[in-house]
Amino acid sequence: MFRRTIKATAYALSAVLLCTGLNLQTYAATGISSVLPSGGINIALDNGTTLENLQDQTNGKDIELENMVSAQQVDEAKAAATAQAIAREKAQEEEMFKNLVIAQVNAYVNVRNLPGESGDVVGKLYNNSVGTFLAEENGWYKIRSGNVTGYVKGEFCVTGEEAITLARTVGTRIASVTCDGLYVRKEPSTDSKILGMVAFEDDLLVLEETDTWVRVDTEEGEGWVSREFVDLHTEFVQAESKEEEEARLAKEAADRQRAREAARQAQAAQAQTTTPQGGSSHGIDPSSVTISGDNEMGVAVANYAVQFVGNPYVWGGTSLTNGADCSGFVMSVYANFGVSLPHSSSADRKQGYAVDGLENAQPGDLICYSGHVALYIGDGNIVHASTKKTGIIISKADYKKILAIRRIF
Repeated sequence: MFRRTIKATAYALSAVLLCTGLNLQTYAATGISSVLPSGGINIALDNGTTLENLQDQTNGKDIELENMVSAQQVDEAKAAATAQAIAREKAQEEEMFKNLVIAQVNAYVNVRNLPGESGDVVGKLYNNSVGTFLAEENGWYKIRSGNVTGYVKGEFCVTGEEAITLARTVGTRIASVTCDGLYVRKEPSTDSKILGMVAFEDDLLVLEETDTWVRVDTEEGEGWVSREFVDLHTEFVQAESKEEEEARLAKEAADRQRAREAARQAQAAQAQTTTPQGGSSHGIDPSSVTISGDNEMGVAVANYAVQFVGNPYVWGGTSLTNGADCSGFVMSVYANFGVSLPHSSSADRKQGYAVDGLENAQPGDLICYSGHVALYIGDGNIVHASTKKTGIIISKADYKKILAIRRIF
């Protein structure tokens, strides 16, 4: 099933003061006076400066000590500003959700150019997909979704107050990492144990949010990342126009043909190579796994990949023998078949074409999770570079929530 997504993003505003060592500068006219305690002073308190000699630094003028901004007051002001910004975000998000039209059907509902069955079909709004409500006419909702503007039958959709609750269910809350090597911690504190690291532009499934921390799902387990270093947004599936569907199907067919041809050439060139040997296995025993399917190239990819079970996980690595991370493993396996994939789990969510549901997955498909990617090998199993502790292993594909399934061949 085609899945075009949109992101509903809210940006937090924060008031920031610079405080290094004992140097503390306060500004009365910074444009954030409504947040910070007022005082009308601009004083630098340097190392060695005592309260006794402050009078000398200000030409003998007395200074009211209550006008000085303490570090605690700064922290409180920042926390208050952040809380206010988040409250505004939530209010704006709720208002946006109220204006959504969300399809509730078995497969899809047609979008027509006129409010009636006689109207021409201009696109499809898939189940749980969303559009923006524009108007209502005779039981038909006029919507805008993606590049499609038209009418859907109201009985197959929800909007208004009902859409607010449903939007949080059908939407996927994502935290996109904005720095490289972001620590994931066991608890929401910089003093807490580090579970692992996530890479720049990784997309993580959000489980919980506070004013300063976000609980996310990672391969090392559920943990917390600083809200400061992620962009939060909610992803929804949008409608697909008739023209977009035709173009997509044509492109997918051409891409599959190119990938298969590249794989055949790569296999022919490697026909005489020695079978690589993996290390000690973890998880599911590779010898107990049977790989089969209708997709010959996908089966070949899966068979090749499982030979590396037991080899190490290395963050940022791409070596199938000396160590790879999740996307590096997938990238290097497919490179053996002449197919170029990005070294990014979030970018892998956009490769190839979408597969609707694990029940329709075939060996060789990419299974995309929160900040993680694996290769499907059939019978409900995946092979993946999991963690530093486990290395490359075979696991059940449904061991955690699947965000996307993508087929290359």
